Amino acid sequence: MPVSALSVLDPQALDEFIDLRSVPKHRYFGRIDIIDRLRRAVPFDYIFISGLDVDHYRFGEGFSIDTDLPPAFVEAYVDAQVVAHDPFIRAAKASTGVVVESEVYLEGEVPQRLLYLQRTFGVHNRTLIPIVRDSTVYGAVGFTRENKFSPDEISFLSLVAESIHTAFTKPLLDKYAADQMRLSKGEIACLTQASLGLTSAGIGKATGYQLDTVNSYIKSATKKLGASNRTQAIADAIRRKLIA
Repeated sequence: MPVSALSVLDPQALDEFIDLRSVPKHRYFGRIDIIDRLRRAVPFDYIFISGLDVDHYRFGEGFSIDTDLPPAFVEAYVDAQVVAHDPFIRAAKASTGVVVESEVYLEGEVPQRLLYLQRTFGVHNRTLIPIVRDSTVYGAVGFTRENKFSPDEISFLSLVAESIHTAFTKPLLDKYAADQMRLSKGEIACLTQASLGLTSAGIGKATGYQLDTVNSYIKSATKKLGASNRTQAIADAIRRKLIA
C-alpha cells in the first residue's frame, strides 16, 4: 500500500484526479509552512489529519489521511492490518473527546506488532483530537511526540485542530464534495439563491426554473444533505463549502 507524496494544499495537486475516489487515500505531505508554524507553538514529532465531512470518508473509515508520518510506518501499519487491532483507534472511534494513547494502553493488552512499529519509527504518545459536527465525529487531527503532551498543550492543540483540519480538507471538498453528495447543478443553484434569502418564487426568477422545479430541487437537496428543512440544508451546504 504505497503512500503518495501529495499535498492537497498545492493548488495543482488534485489536477490529475477525476473524482474523490481516485485521490490516494494516504497522502504524505512533508514540510509545510502551516505545520512548521504550529510546531513552534507546541513541539510535536508527527501529525495526521483524517476524515472529510462527507459520507463514507469520515474519521475511522480510512479514506482520507494526510500525514507527515514516515511513509514506511504507514505502509507497514496498513499492510499488516494493525489498524484492526489497534486499541487507540478503537478508543478514538468510540469517543467524542480527546484520546491519549498512554491512557488507552493502560486499559488492556497492546499488540506486539504495533509496539514494534512504534519503536522502529519513533511514533509515540499519539494524541487525537476529534472534529465534531453536532454529535457526528467526521474528522480528527492527531499528534505524536516522544514526551507526553501537557494539559495546556492539549488545550491549545484542541483550539487549532479544526482550523488545521479545514486547511487540509477544503481543497478536496471544494473540488469533489458536490459530486460526492450527488447534488445537481440545479440543486446547487437553488440552494445558492435560497442562501441569499430568496423565496421559491424569487429563486425561480433568478434561475429561470419553474416554481415546481425550484421546490423539487430544494426538497431533493435537503434530503441528500440529510437536513430536516430548507434552512438547515442551506446551513449544511455553506458549512460543507458546497455554496459560498
